[in-house]
Amino acid sequence: MRGRDERRGSGTFGRWPAVAARAASLARSGAASWIRSSPGTHIWLLVIGVTSLVIAAASQDLETFLLHHNSSNIHQLTKHPLQSLLISGFWIEDPSSFLLYAALFEVFHANVERWAGTARWLFTVGFAHVAATLISQEVVLLSIEDHSLPRSMKRVVDIGVSYGLAAAAGLLTYRIPRPWRWVYLAGVVLFFGVPLATGGTFTDLGHAVAVAIGLGLRQFAHGRPVWDFGRIPGALRRAAVSVGHDRCGPPGRSGLSRKGAPGP
Repeated sequence: MRGRDERRGSGTFGRWPAVAARAASLARSGAASWIRSSPGTHIWLLVIGVTSLVIAAASQDLETFLLHHNSSNIHQLTKHPLQSLLISGFWIEDPSSFLLYAALFEVFHANVERWAGTARWLFTVGFAHVAATLISQEVVLLSIEDHSLPRSMKRVVDIGVSYGLAAAAGLLTYRIPRPWRWVYLAGVVLFFGVPLATGGTFTDLGHAVAVAIGLGLRQFAHGRPVWDFGRIPGALRRAAVSVGHDRCGPPGRSGLSRKGAPGP
């Protein structure tokens, strides 16, 4: 009896490397499929990763130069309008926040791109980035002329990807089925609206503009399916059955085969 149990245990543990290899293969395949379905998101994320490494490795003086030179502030918009609008969307001010932005890209950008299509996603985030930047910087200029803000604000660092993220978060509203859509929308409005309503900065204004643009492009959701949350339990059950099947082997081959088993 003991010998049979030892052989059965040895067979079970012997299958774990194969199960782990199978799980790793499925994970790689799923990740590759996810990236292929949202290429724009991941190319953008790759560029941000490179620029973040540049900032992290730069000296303090070089970092200051890069951040100001690639900003879409009033000074740079006056000198190089197209260049500053484009390049400012590929930098983040704090490289240590890259992993947070990577997670947000996967949640919002990748899902919107997969759902609405790369062209519609790109138009949404690009238009929102440009419009939110121009509107917020125009407000800064008017405030400077009104002496509400110092003239140094013309050279304020204004870079980042948050306007595009806000627009994607707005458009993603239409992928969520009712009644959960209203809960999500309330969360988005509160997240971006409260800072603006409580004395926010020009960046908070830009976020509000970007969210409004994402919500305003509802026609991009026309004919696109909403998430079917009812399918999630079934998908989890199928995944569990698949893992169990890989662990135990095909039917009739669990443990020792009948032919090799000791006893009658």
